[in-house]
Order: sequence, then C-alpha cells, then structure tokens
Amino acid sequence: MMAVTAISIDNLLPAFPIIGEQFSIADPNRLQLLIYIYMLGFGAGQILYGPLSDSLGRRTTLLASLAIYLGATVIAMFSPSFGWLLAARFAQGIGAAGGRVLSLAIVRDRYAGRAMARVMSLTMMVFLIVPMLAPAAGQGMLLFGSWIWVFVSMLVLGGVLAVWFSVRMPETLHPDRRRPLSLGAMAGALRLTVTTRATIGYGTALGLMVGCIMGYVGSAQQLFDSGLYHLGGWFPLAFAVVAGAMGASTLVNSRLVERLGMRWLSHVGLIAFLAVALVQVVIGLAWHGQPPLWLFLAVLCLNQFLISFTMPNFQALAMQPMGEVAGTASSFLGFYTTLLGAAFGAMIGQSFDGSVIPVAAGYAGLSALALLVVFWTERGRLFRAGGTG
Repeated sequence: MMAVTAISIDNLLPAFPIIGEQFSIADPNRLQLLIYIYMLGFGAGQILYGPLSDSLGRRTTLLASLAIYLGATVIAMFSPSFGWLLAARFAQGIGAAGGRVLSLAIVRDRYAGRAMARVMSLTMMVFLIVPMLAPAAGQGMLLFGSWIWVFVSMLVLGGVLAVWFSVRMPETLHPDRRRPLSLGAMAGALRLTVTTRATIGYGTALGLMVGCIMGYVGSAQQLFDSGLYHLGGWFPLAFAVVAGAMGASTLVNSRLVERLGMRWLSHVGLIAFLAVALVQVVIGLAWHGQPPLWLFLAVLCLNQFLISFTMPNFQALAMQPMGEVAGTASSFLGFYTTLLGAAFGAMIGQSFDGSVIPVAAGYAGLSALALLVVFWTERGRLFRAGGTG
C-alpha cells in the first residue's frame, strides 16, 4: 500500500510539461501544485483513519480508503480543467492516506522496539524503491500519447491492491483492543500523543526531514529536465539513481538497527546529513547555482543515503510509546508530519530559480532545525540507548 503513495507522486513527474501545455499553465512552478495538493489531502485524510481503524478494525478501514483513491483517480482521468485535476489530486491524497496510517498501525500491532524499527525500515524501503521505477513507468505511459494513461496505471495498481487485500489481508487489531468511536476517546488518545515528549519531538523532526524530500521531489522535474540540466528522456534515470541511494540506505538501516539502536543510527545520520547539506550549499554557491551534473548527483545521493537513517527510525521512536493508541497516534503523526513536510517542501519547491541553491539551502536549514528538535527531545543527551531504542 505504501507503493500507491510513491506511484501517485513520482509517476506523474514526467507528464508535467504535457499537462502544462494542455491546460495552458505558463508558470512551471505552478505544476508543482499537483504534488503539494496531493500531499495536503494525504496529510488531512490521515487524521480520520486512525480513530476509525481503532474502532472498526484495520482491514475495513483500509479497503474504504482504497475505494476513495480509486474514485478520485477516475475523476482525475476525465478532469476538464487544471482546477478539477487539482481537486481530484486532493481526493486521491485523502484515499491514499489510509495506506500510510494503516501500514504503520499494523506494524505496531505486531511488533515493538528495535524489531518494529527493522520492519518499518523495510516498509520504508518499498516506499523509496518504487520511485526508482515510477518516473520511467510514467514516461512509458506517455508513449500512449496522453497524460491520462499515467492515471490509468494508478487505477490498475489501486484495483489490484483492493482485490488482494480483500482476499488475503487478516485483521491485526484484536477485538479486546478496539476503542469506542467517540470524541472523548479520540481526545484522550490525541492528548496522550501530543503530550508524550518522544512522540511529538521525533514526529516534528520527521516532518522536517519529510520537508527535505518533498522540496526535492517537487523540484526534480525542473532540476533534471526543463529548468536546469535538460536531461529530457534521461530524467527518469537520474531520479532512479537518487531513489536507489535511499533504498540502499534503508536496507542497510534494517540490518543495523537491531544491533546499534534507533537513537544512535538516527542521530548519527542526522548530523551527517546536515554536514553534507552544508557541503551541497558550498558547491552550489561555488558554481553559481549550476554545478556539474555528476557532482550534484553525487552529493545529492549521499544526502538521500543519509536521510534514510533518520526517517524510519524517527517514525519508530515516535510510535514506540503509543502501543495502546497506535491507530490514533499513527493517524495524528501522519497528519502532522505530512502537512509539516508539505508546507516546508512547497516553500523549497516554489523557490526554484533555475539553480540547485533552494534545494541545498532547504536541506541545510530543515536538518539543522531537526537536530535542534531532537536535542530538545532527548534533553541534550544524543546517542544514548533509551529503553528498547
């Protein structure tokens, strides 16, 4: 289900120029709204799925979210205007949000501690490896002559998942752990989530790192294709190389986290990410915003490799204390981190000026803020092995 989100974001990137031409979009930065509006729906929808799944169960809620996603995809295929397309993308995000919330809640139903971090890392690897193929798949869909075929591929994937989950997916929430669907129960679970220092602290740090990813993804088509390096049909390959670095790192993280711990790996990864981001800024300034492609890709891949030591571990550290309210906690954290990431990512993306500087500066600024938040969360004691972390 995590693949749906990755496909829905990255599959569409090669179609930006064609969509812009069909709907007469003069400003290329405006096409980034197809990503950020989707993420707003993705963030807003998550606040609902956790409480619903805590009451109705994971399976029923997940299938309902897939139905919303499929309906929105059909609307997107027949959108008569750019405004309609944006509205459909928002609804798509609401539907896809169920997969994100329920994936984490199901993992939390079955695992705890470092084992949970390992499984979350493997789940995140799917989310990160799919982008290696998604732009190339989107480029392939365009060979049929229309951007609508990109949405056809989303419809097919969503339909296959709906059938598979309806036939094969068991219910992971034990009946004894179901919570009543009431405002009082929701408020109590939400209060526990936002007042738990580790949960809100690592959730905030995660949101800031998501902002780095969203700033890059929103700018990727312009960076590699239409705005700076003009790679044309080679854009999916460049995107895949960067995504491959993230996927490889997530696999390494899943192997190391049970031995070294979530805190140690994520703290080292965050500090190293900030250091490389500062190098990226220096390189950008030295080449007046347009460094050689090989150098930009090398530094960017190193950054993306390091970010994968932070995100799954921050997620696991935030969810670790939330066993009794895993659905609601996952729902709120998804809502909070996605909207935080989308807002900061949009700021980076909309600052694109034909150079690598906005992405580099965004990486440095957001990772510095994340380090300060982690420092506060751990009361100034980094790298310690707290509890099962």
